[in-house]
Amino acid sequence: MSLALRFLGVGSAQAVELGSSSAVLERDDKPLLAIDCGPEALSAYLARYGVPPTAVFVTHTHLDHVGGLERLFYRTYFDDRLRGTTRLYVPAPLVPLLQERIAGYPEVLAEGGANFWDTFRLIPVAARFWHEGLRFDVFAVRHHAPNTAFGLALRGSFVYTGDTRPIPEVLEHYGTGAELVAHDCGIAGNPSHTGLDDLAREYSDAVRKRLLLYHYGSTADARALAAAGYAVAEAGRAVTLAAPDAQAKLA
Repeated sequence: MSLALRFLGVGSAQAVELGSSSAVLERDDKPLLAIDCGPEALSAYLARYGVPPTAVFVTHTHLDHVGGLERLFYRTYFDDRLRGTTRLYVPAPLVPLLQERIAGYPEVLAEGGANFWDTFRLIPVAARFWHEGLRFDVFAVRHHAPNTAFGLALRGSFVYTGDTRPIPEVLEHYGTGAELVAHDCGIAGNPSHTGLDDLAREYSDAVRKRLLLYHYGSTADARALAAAGYAVAEAGRAVTLAAPDAQAKLA
């Protein structure tokens, strides 16, 4: 089994030319689990794989991360093979927010007769969940209000922070030292996002060597992050991952 993390987009909410920040866990070169579904991310997914995602993990409900779900509804609802099969793994505190922001619009079809959730398998998750024989950890991050944003980890392979301020205590808990850490970072931090100067202050040398930065504001910002010595994710590029720990997979 080979695993890779492919970035569909790497940009901040304003950097639409870089694509909505999103990634896909690939197993043996095939998509296994999408992380987030912003408008540009869904377009990139369809262009890359030719079919819509069969499983999506939602980190939070800002529209650059979930705005593609309405379009995904239309793409799957009218296909009898796809309707009701798309798994949405959603941290439980986000379910009412997702209902409010996306699913609650009255009459998802103008002619009536359909509900937004008819084409999805909503799976609320807490500390962990299983998907296709792999056990994923879910953890809260620091983005806007408490319990409104979450990250994802596959022990031994990767940690994906989603949008966040630095979370050193979380990375210490969910990382064994081998995982790739895909981390939100721009040039200047703010109350919701990590900045370049935050990395040196908050993280050890060992953690910084494992960081792969995304959610930046421009290609110029990407060059500046790289010039500071960090690995920087690029849209469309895949990174090979280490094998997951034994407890993170079925025997």
